[in-house]
Amino acid sequence: MGGSALGYRAPARRHDNSAVNTKTPAFAAADPSAELDDLLAQVPHPLVPLDLSSLDGFLMGVLLQPQPVAPQRWLPWVSDEEGRGLPAHWAHAQRLQGLVLQRYAVLNQAIEQRQWFDPWLFDVSPETPPQQAVEPWVLGFATACGIFPDLTEGKLQDHPEFDEALAQLYQHLDPQDLEDADKLIAAIETLEPPQTMEEAVESLVRGCLLLADVSRPRRQGAGRPRSPVNRRPKN
Repeated sequence: MGGSALGYRAPARRHDNSAVNTKTPAFAAADPSAELDDLLAQVPHPLVPLDLSSLDGFLMGVLLQPQPVAPQRWLPWVSDEEGRGLPAHWAHAQRLQGLVLQRYAVLNQAIEQRQWFDPWLFDVSPETPPQQAVEPWVLGFATACGIFPDLTEGKLQDHPEFDEALAQLYQHLDPQDLEDADKLIAAIETLEPPQTMEEAVESLVRGCLLLADVSRPRRQGAGRPRSPVNRRPKN
């Protein structure tokens, strides 16, 4: 892939629906992933939609922008890599967008409450290296940052915790794609690469919650402990 991953537009890739994530009880009932995956596969040609994992990361990249991004601005990028909107005559357009907005609301709740969320990771086998398994999710996140650059290319870069937070996510990308990002690369080099899927997933959640403290700080008096992950409940 070309260009800096800080502003990268990920290619759409189709995956089968072999999910490896387990849902927390609070969010499991609202999981639309199977139907949403099916609808994305039906998006009319020549549109090229995001795959399900990249979509999930994309939504988080939108949510963590320092200023809210209206759905009408980002929804077209879900259904096409060039931002072309769904054709008005397509019968499933409203349902697809409704399910996307449903997932958006779940992730937004997790960010607002600084709670664990389960990233959608698909087409992963037990032999898949952890960093490879989460890469499509991170590329989706980077896609959002390429389209809406205020998070990664604006004044927030000067925040003392910005590179630490972003490194949790971008450690899963090829360092050669992180152009002109010396501080970020230095932060990544301080991290121990995840050895298990649990560690890889935790790094995604940790990075997002740390970024939320940078771009969407909570009101005074509503803070949380410095530990960035309120861990998934044990079954």
